[in-house]
Parts: sequence; structure tokens; C-alpha cells
Amino acid sequence: MEHYLGVDIGGTKTAVVVAAVTGDNTVEFLGRREIPTAEIAGPDAAVRQIVEFAHELCEKSGVALGSIGGVGVSCGGPLDSRSGMILSPPNLPGWDEVPIVSKLGSALSLPVRLMNDADAGAIAEQLYGAGRGARNMIFVTFGTGFGAGLILDGRLYEGSSNAAGEIGHVRLESWGSIGYGKRGSVEGFCSGGGIAQTAVTLVTERLQRGEPAGALERDVSAGTVSARSVFTAAAAGDEIARDVVEVTSRQLGRALAILVDLLNPEIIVLGGIFARAEQQIRPVMEQSLAAEAIAGSLATCRVVPAELGERIGDYAAICAAMEIRT
Repeated sequence: MEHYLGVDIGGTKTAVVVAAVTGDNTVEFLGRREIPTAEIAGPDAAVRQIVEFAHELCEKSGVALGSIGGVGVSCGGPLDSRSGMILSPPNLPGWDEVPIVSKLGSALSLPVRLMNDADAGAIAEQLYGAGRGARNMIFVTFGTGFGAGLILDGRLYEGSSNAAGEIGHVRLESWGSIGYGKRGSVEGFCSGGGIAQTAVTLVTERLQRGEPAGALERDVSAGTVSARSVFTAAAAGDEIARDVVEVTSRQLGRALAILVDLLNPEIIVLGGIFARAEQQIRPVMEQSLAAEAIAGSLATCRVVPAELGERIGDYAAICAAMEIRT
């Protein structure tokens, strides 16, 4: 049995876990701490907080820090896993060329492995979730950001500069919300921030025409609209919220069609928002996907929600740590 630390750095939260891993890769989580990323004053403060959590978790779980086999860091891209550098992710303002591997390695005196969160999530879902045993699988993050981790012919494919799978940067329309620095991108339509932006646009258009804007008007006015509030309002029958969900679902289907046509996967595993709101998203998504994808390729591909749910980040970070062994 080996012990590992996992660090999940996201636009919403930063979490640290300690886990025991047996010879057959069974994972037992021994402790966990998290903090909203917005409460951390930049990358240097984040490193200090991560180190503090690491010491605390090891002490409480009875695991000596020096016996830890490695630290896995799962973070949204772009990044360079070979040099251990985080490269200005759109959802982490101020994280510009952060040498997270060297910083954490020096502070903890442990080997550290940095992985794109979609790549680490793909390994996690292949080992422990909906993609068990799949040789050609795509895991899609669908939360604060939108990216894809690619398992091709049974192996993780990262690309020549660790940038493979950045489907969120692909432009689908000349209009729409901004995501990944690009208007009308996949991430602009299919991410928490993008969904909120779309809701603000539709509500504002209604108000400018002097028409009632429904359940989302208060959230938009207060600046508190979110993907969660949009889906809640849509489930209650709000017209504008349903329009937002329809736009998101249709563009999600178009994005998945690109992946199906290019990579011919046997399974696409969708995390985050899809895993929580599948019933609302799937009907329009499937219509759009069927209209856009090559029929033969789509016939051999299943689209399913991630099985690891809210623990995907924890598993992904531990999987990144386990990669140190290989």
C-alpha cells in the first residue's frame, strides 16, 4: 500500500486529499480539505495553503509526510505538464507561468506531477468510473471550464505540447458568450460562466423591450445568476431559463459531434453540469449531436454522465500522483 497527496486546483475551489492506494489501485481517501479559490490571494498564497493542508491531513490521518509516494496536481489548462508550469488558465486570473511543481516539490520535499484536469479526469473515469475498460474514451469537463481528456488506443493522449483536447477554445458561432477568451466558443456556451452570461444577455434583451424577464431577473440584477440558478428556474418552467438550457444543450451537441467525427470514440463521459442536469440537457443535445455527427461513428459511441460525480477532482488528483510511478 502506498500513500499519495492529491491537489485539485479549480476556478471554484482548491482541494487537497490524502489517500491510500493498494497494489490493485483501489483508492481509500483518508482526509480532505478545501477552500474557495476566490479566497486565495494568488498562486503563492495557494502554495502556502496547500502545504498547510498537506501537513494537517497527514497528521490527522497518521501518515508521515515523508512516506508519501508523490503529490498529484490536477488543474485546468493551458499548462505544461513536462515543465510543471501552469500557463494562465482563463479561470485562474493571475496564475501566469506558475512553476507549481517546483514550488510544491521544494515546500514538501516530495515528487510532484502536474496534469491537466481533463486528462487526469479521463484516467480517473477509465479506472474507477463510467469509462472502465474503454480503449477509446473522451472525458469532458463541463463546469467552470470546458475541456476534454483523450484516452486513445488505451493510452492518454496529451499532444506535442500537452494541449490536446482543448475543445472549449473552438469557436462554434460568431455570436454568443465569451469563454476561453473567445466569443461564441464551446466554453462560452457550455460552462458555468458561459451559461450565466447567456442568461444575462437574454434577460437584458427582455428588459430592454419592456417585457417581463421571469424568475432570473432578480439574480441578474443582483449579479448572482449561475448555472445552478438557471437550471433550477428551467425545471420550474421559467421561459428564459429554458431558452438558456436549450442553447447550451444544442451547442453541446455540436461540440460533441466534432469529437465524434475526429476521434471516433466508443464512449464520451460528461462531468460537472451534465452529470447534475442530464435530464434537462440530453434531449436537445442528442438531437443536435445526431444532426451533426457522422451516423456510423455516432452509432458506436455512448454518451454518459461521469460516475465519480463530485469526487472526480479528488480521484483525478490522486491519479495524477499515481502517474509518478510510471
